[in-house]
Amino acid sequence: MVLQRDVAIKIWGWAAPYETVQLDFMGSLRQINADDSGQWAFTLPPTQAGGPYKMRIVASNEVEINNILIGDVWVFSGQSNMELPMRRVSWIYPDEIKNSDFPEIRQFLVPQTYNFNESQSDFNSGRWVAANPGTIMDFSAVAWFYAHELYQRYGVPQGLIVNALGGSPAEAWISESALRQFPVHYDEMQRFKSQSLIDSITQIDNDNNRNWHAELNRKDIGVHDRKGHWSNPKTKVKKWQSMSVPQMWQNTELEHLNGSIWFRHEIVIPDAFSGNPAQLLLGCIVDADSVFINGSFVGTTGYQYPPRRYNVPGNLLKKGKNIITIRVLSQSGTGGFVPDKDYALVSGNDTLDLSGNWRYKVGAVMPPHPGQTFVRWKPGGLYNAMLNPLFNYQIKGVLWYQGESNTGRASEYASLFPALIENWRQGWNNPELPFIYVQLANFMKGSTEPEESGWPHLRDVQRRALSVDGTAMVVTIDIGEWNDIHPLNKKDVGKRLALAAMHTAYNENDHVHSGPLYKSHETDGKHIIISFENTGSGLTAKGGETLNHFAIADESGIYRLANARIDGNKVVVWHNDITNPVAVRYAWANNPIGANLFNLEGLPASPFSTEVE
Repeated sequence: MVLQRDVAIKIWGWAAPYETVQLDFMGSLRQINADDSGQWAFTLPPTQAGGPYKMRIVASNEVEINNILIGDVWVFSGQSNMELPMRRVSWIYPDEIKNSDFPEIRQFLVPQTYNFNESQSDFNSGRWVAANPGTIMDFSAVAWFYAHELYQRYGVPQGLIVNALGGSPAEAWISESALRQFPVHYDEMQRFKSQSLIDSITQIDNDNNRNWHAELNRKDIGVHDRKGHWSNPKTKVKKWQSMSVPQMWQNTELEHLNGSIWFRHEIVIPDAFSGNPAQLLLGCIVDADSVFINGSFVGTTGYQYPPRRYNVPGNLLKKGKNIITIRVLSQSGTGGFVPDKDYALVSGNDTLDLSGNWRYKVGAVMPPHPGQTFVRWKPGGLYNAMLNPLFNYQIKGVLWYQGESNTGRASEYASLFPALIENWRQGWNNPELPFIYVQLANFMKGSTEPEESGWPHLRDVQRRALSVDGTAMVVTIDIGEWNDIHPLNKKDVGKRLALAAMHTAYNENDHVHSGPLYKSHETDGKHIIISFENTGSGLTAKGGETLNHFAIADESGIYRLANARIDGNKVVVWHNDITNPVAVRYAWANNPIGANLFNLEGLPASPFSTEVE
């Protein structure tokens, strides 16, 4: 394991009531008696970075812990973008994976569970794992790149405690007492203290899901065709419809169809592929898929987000004509093949493009899938089960990547997020605990115009949370993907978090740790002049001389794209037809195409609004 350096370390556990417990660590022997409930704890003096060390704990039994390092321990929390493992981005970073043998970088994955009734004191499983090519695939990608950057800089062991859960809203990570100021969430937590309610919801969800899929399979003529299963390469497709792949199904006859749709594509395999293993890349598919080559099953994915990358045994591919068949399940709206992803068959250095016309036929039409209630996301449950057991464990700071699940409630997040930060600092009894977080990346269809949406509002709420002391924010408005809520560039996220930590947690105060941040503004006639913090060596319009995505409004509150120019460390904004400007917004869109205000260190400016909230 990794213990936090330079602070008092607590070692705690359980024994029989009043049992004598001895602890032998670094040449010092300590003894204590457990209390009447069997709990015991030692407090060790601050220790410098180093190791490996051994610890022995002796009572009626004996526990020996080997290979203990003293270094910096971090908690990585939030939702799926923090949870996302290196496995999901492995093909982008092959060299990093190959060169990941760093025994002093270690990860502990917190078990994903919830508890609404009480704060747990322990986890039911978990272990520390050192980084190497055999283990790195299970490391959080953001956490790995962050820790690697800091280890290279400081040479101090890095302990990564990853307790993130995909889709989790902020209120799931807040204690019951802190939720009292949010009555709707507090009341919902009280409801879910009923195990009978949880059991009932779970049973209904399971029944609905099972019945939906059973009915689909009964109705799917692609499964039950008397001439044979449609994955069979001999299936006649002359009368099937044709569609260009990839595309989503808006404005096609499949637009609102839920059920199963079979797609088929014929490829001609060159000699270089024949008999060799390959990888089938099918971008992302909404919502689920099962894939066959020449009638043999090669893989399936049950939900829309993961990249489809299926391994194909060499004996499945033959020289000449080969048939790829995909059974796509559209479950709750418009399905499709996500554009701007890789659709190809790859073997070694050879690639066969799979985009183009595919044949398709509907197997079964269904009502929308009934969905499910994500009980684990309900208020307070993750705090009790995944966070509370950590509070005795001393840490250097918190890294937080979350917000996507709260974009529909940005105004509430303005109080919810600072309450979470305070709540966690109380848990660790450290009001100055560094709390570093990632602002939402660019996502969804690109826009060159300002637009009203929860995403830019929540980004601005995140920016305003910097008023909480001891916080820092990483801007990622330039490294997201329009078609993926899980952008694959996790290396730059980790590196930018490390820059923020160097300033916030390591007190490198002369260090440029952020892109430009809105500081203040003043009005000068038709112009609004914006002042910034974190301008570094100066402001620049990346990729050109013109600043993009500034908008200005008068008393009407209607924003119009504006002219903007850099003036030293300030930006002057105006619109020729607006004589009494009152507010400016920058990069105010889900995916603000062309937003290009950076500092010369290459870090992007945060989106912002000058409106007072």
